[in-house]
Amino acid sequence: MSTVDLAVQLGSLRLKNPIATASGTFGYGLEFSEFVDLSSLGAISVKGLSLRPCHGNPPPRICETDAGMLNAIGLQNVGVEAFLAEKLPELDRLGATVIANVWGDTEDDYCAVVERIGAERRIAAIELNVSCPNVVKGGMVFGNDPAALGVLVRKVRAVARRPLIVKLSPNVGDIVATARAAVDNGADILSLINTLVGLAIDLERREPKIGFTTGGLSGPAIRPVAVRMVWEVRKALPKIPIFGIGGIERTEDVIEFLIAGANAVQVGTANFRNPSLSAELVKGVAEWCAAHGESRVSNIVGTLKTRPRLEHTYA
Repeated sequence: MSTVDLAVQLGSLRLKNPIATASGTFGYGLEFSEFVDLSSLGAISVKGLSLRPCHGNPPPRICETDAGMLNAIGLQNVGVEAFLAEKLPELDRLGATVIANVWGDTEDDYCAVVERIGAERRIAAIELNVSCPNVVKGGMVFGNDPAALGVLVRKVRAVARRPLIVKLSPNVGDIVATARAAVDNGADILSLINTLVGLAIDLERREPKIGFTTGGLSGPAIRPVAVRMVWEVRKALPKIPIFGIGGIERTEDVIEFLIAGANAVQVGTANFRNPSLSAELVKGVAEWCAAHGESRVSNIVGTLKTRPRLEHTYA
């Protein structure tokens, strides 16, 4: 196999390869260290961090679906102070490239977490979670309203001292409008997509299978939606770096996102089934590029060829 350059550049954020793990599906990274050499991945986006510890939603929190799962964890986490003191030093020792995913109930909460992180050298970037559908406050309150999102991103950008990623919600009428609001107000990178809102019902009890009632749908079922949204945002905002997220299970899924316009990807739900998958995908992407005569993985980003759309013709 010929040597393939897997490095990718997302604004000022340079990753050794395009495979990252998605927040909420990989814990703090340490839980997976016996299965994956964390230093071999492009990055890990850790479990969403809040200003204070959060217990999350009452159970049941997860249920399987035909092509994925619903979850309503509710952003349970140890809080930013415990993360910086207890988790980050070990991640640094293991050579992980860390993206700190952050959230809050209010704009001030987001800013306080980001200010606490400051210019921490062991954190490569900050990812704003403005799109979680499984909390009562915050979350989609910001992500579904371009005006509210713009105000939040602008305030966070003023205090952020690391590259700023904004993770977008698919539960909107126009993904380009929210993407543009984030970019116009200071986002350096976009992540898309977060989960779709879904509902599963226990027929015998006639009750929701999730304690929160609705949950976030993830897994292979949402991949075509995610790929389409990445493509739409890439067309509208050709210069903004993008992480593609949604239903990635195979090398071919990664390549599909890259061709649609993602510069890198984040692997989510599949981590639960195969905790070694992210490392396997690094190797798989290198092999795919070599087999297709691509010396650099970045060469395939945004190379989708589309046909002109024709209007209906009538007899």
